[in-house]
Amino acid sequence: MTRRLVHLYALVQQTRHLERFLMLGGYVSSKPEPNDIDIIMQDSFDLETCPPESEALFDHSLAQAHYGASIFWVKPSSLVLDTLEEFIAYWQTKRDGTKRGIIEIVEEQP
Repeated sequence: MTRRLVHLYALVQQTRHLERFLMLGGYVSSKPEPNDIDIIMQDSFDLETCPPESEALFDHSLAQAHYGASIFWVKPSSLVLDTLEEFIAYWQTKRDGTKRGIIEIVEEQP
């Protein structure tokens, strides 16, 4: 699972437009095979100029078929909530009102 996650992160990084890379639910639970990944791309991201090796990440069905990952992605400009933090809090909240665990992958700066 970790190898797959590292590979997916590298593919998203190749776009040069990653804003936030989040893992909700399964990765921070006892779920045996977690696969939910949530990606927030910069508003400047354009699928038309996406590196070919990264394209499948941005099509939910293809990502599931190719990588076994349930990937959801958005751009900040498409959010209906006022801030990115409000949106992440909304994404983290389950139907019963409790919160899912959340992990964010952040590349270490030199």
